[in-house]
Amino acid sequence: MVQKKTFIHPTSIVEKGAIVHEGAHIGPFCYIGSQVEIGSGTELKSHIVINGITKIGKNNVIYQFCSIGEVNQDLKYKGEFTRVEIGDSNLIRESVSIHRGTEQGEGVTCVGNHNLLMFNTHIAHDCLIGHHCILANSTTLGGHVEIHDHAVIGGLSAVHQFCKVGSYAMLAGCSAVVKHIPPFILAQGNHASLVGPNTVGLKRHFSEAKYKAILKAYQLLYKQGKSLEDAKLELAKLAELHPVVILLLNFLNQIDLNSDKNRGIVR
Repeated sequence: MVQKKTFIHPTSIVEKGAIVHEGAHIGPFCYIGSQVEIGSGTELKSHIVINGITKIGKNNVIYQFCSIGEVNQDLKYKGEFTRVEIGDSNLIRESVSIHRGTEQGEGVTCVGNHNLLMFNTHIAHDCLIGHHCILANSTTLGGHVEIHDHAVIGGLSAVHQFCKVGSYAMLAGCSAVVKHIPPFILAQGNHASLVGPNTVGLKRHFSEAKYKAILKAYQLLYKQGKSLEDAKLELAKLAELHPVVILLLNFLNQIDLNSDKNRGIVR
């Protein structure tokens, strides 16, 4: 179904069953599969393949040679009805690939709103990307990776499957992540290790009072020799006075230390 006031270049193929909402713009030499939905105001530049059960929201801009919703690279995948969901107002640059989920995961690969995915970024099956994230050139995410709100991943970096990168964290370029990166942290290296708090990013987003509370939380977690469980008790007390710390506490509480998929946090 193609609604009125929608532009589709005559060289593009839109399969029967696809839904293209009013105001969408599909440039030349694109392929839109039969189970795809494209929201109003979303623009496809050219030479883009969108396949599978894929829903793309409003006002996204997708550049040439992207592949979204294709069969994932998990050898266990046998054609199950898994999907990709992309929110609103994302900027998806050239040659980005976003693969559909698996039944072993949540069945969905999800990208939120207002993200910038730079050239050649790869988002594997079952990844969950939050809002306002930046994934720089040639970022590679393994399966089941989570990137939380306002996180920044430097160019040419890779994140191991099942790892999480917390909100307002930053990973420096050319890094390899094999452990969880908590919120507010700057990490770097191969393998990525702690550098310190993400000072520049925190000052951009938070008031002076919140910034100081985050620094105190950082000291509790990393600078006082506490076990993770003891640090969480102290962070819970701090969060009662400064709710911004709840982001860090909730992240640590999500990590199941007894799971065979647990990666631990950077220390």
